[in-house]
Amino acid sequence: MAAVRSNRDPGAGRVGGASGLSGPSATSGTEAGAADPEAGPLPAIPVSAGALIFNRAGRLLILKPTYKTGWTIPGGVMEADGETPWEACRREVHEECGIDLRRGRLAVMDFRRPNPGRAGGIRFLFDCGRAADEILAAIVVQPEEISEYRIAAIHDALGLLRGPIRRRVRAATHSERLVYLEDGRPVPGVGKPA
Repeated sequence: MAAVRSNRDPGAGRVGGASGLSGPSATSGTEAGAADPEAGPLPAIPVSAGALIFNRAGRLLILKPTYKTGWTIPGGVMEADGETPWEACRREVHEECGIDLRRGRLAVMDFRRPNPGRAGGIRFLFDCGRAADEILAAIVVQPEEISEYRIAAIHDALGLLRGPIRRRVRAATHSERLVYLEDGRPVPGVGKPA
């Protein structure tokens, strides 16, 4: 059973931030638990979500963004309106390439520490399975953000992907379980059964 289907509206507009490294942040409020007034406000942490989408032969869909160097996977920043990581993943994949995701498995969660010039944040990566050839043949990229796409063998895709995304994709494709990373790297003592 296919995990994705295509339903691209070529005229659909862009909603949300322009890159995966800036834009809306997760915010706190009374529903999420109010900050202790003496402790100060809760942190606002940018969150993004991406999708691993494969063809029947196990090759990976990758995208060449117009707003940064290198290649990436479909996905982007979570909206600050209460959108969940899975909803952000589905929305961004539809906007970027016209694919409607039906299901996915959370494969990787990566915490990226902020650095000067980079907000850091939390990155969710969903394995959305294998799509039918006709779905992948119907891809229409969002030209404002995506200049081209490829369906590449994992080895070739890993060579094209940017460092942090490459590490997440490698971790996801080498494990059947959820992988926790920090700055794209495994954390000693986390993730292995006791």
